[in-house]
Amino acid sequence: MGDQEKFATPGFDIAALRVEYGVDQGDNHPGRETDLDETWLAEGWEPLLRNWIEHATSAGVTDPNAMVLSTVEITDSGPHPSSRTVLCKGLSPEGVTFYTNYESLKGRQLTRTPYASATFVWQSLGRQVTVRGPVRRVPAEAIEVYWQSRPRGSRLGAWASEQSRPIASRAELDRQLDAVTERFADVDDIPVPPFWGGFQIQPETVEFWQGRRSRMHNRVRVTVEAGNPEVAAMKVERLQP
Repeated sequence: MGDQEKFATPGFDIAALRVEYGVDQGDNHPGRETDLDETWLAEGWEPLLRNWIEHATSAGVTDPNAMVLSTVEITDSGPHPSSRTVLCKGLSPEGVTFYTNYESLKGRQLTRTPYASATFVWQSLGRQVTVRGPVRRVPAEAIEVYWQSRPRGSRLGAWASEQSRPIASRAELDRQLDAVTERFADVDDIPVPPFWGGFQIQPETVEFWQGRRSRMHNRVRVTVEAGNPEVAAMKVERLQP
C-alpha cells in the first residue's frame, strides 16, 4: 500500500469536503464592520465572547455554550492530551467556568496538570473562540449556587455515576441510579457530592476566529496579563490565517 492509500478514505472523498465561508455569516455584530476587527475587543475579551454566545443562542444553535475542553496527562512516555465537550456554566472577566466530577478523567488530569484549552465552535455562524490558561477550582459557595440551579435528576445522576470508570452494563448503571434515587427519596435538598465541583479557566490567551472566503479567515488574539484581568493590561493583535 502506497502512502496515498494509507491516508485516503475508500469510497468516500473526505478531502473534497469544504465550506466556502462568507461575510454574511459574520455580519451579526450590530453597528460594527462585517469583518472581525481588533476594535471589537475594546472592552476586553469577555463581552465579545458573551455576545457571540448570545447570538448563537438567538440563531438557534444547539448547546451554544458547548466547548471542547482539552486537558493533558504528563507521563514517563510524554504528554497525552484528551478532549471532550462540556458546557460553559460561568463567564466573567476572570475566566470560563464548567462543572464536573473531580474523579473523572478530566478532573484528575486538571488536578495534576492545572492547565487547559477550551474551544467554542459555532459552525453555522462561521465563528470560533479558543480560551487557554491555568485552571483553578471554583470556591464552595459558587459550587453550591450552581448546584441548586440543577434539576433533581441531574443531581441524582452526579451521585450515581462514577464518571470515567468502567462499568459492566447499562443495566448496572441504571441500578446505581435507582439506589441513589431511593437513598434521597425523602431528601428535598440533595447535597453537593464531595467529589463534584467546578473549574475555572483563567485566560492567558483568547483567540477569536471568523471564517472568510478563500480561507483568508479573520483571527484576533487577546493576551491577558497574569493575575490582571483589567482591559488596559491586555494585548490585542491580529494573526495571519
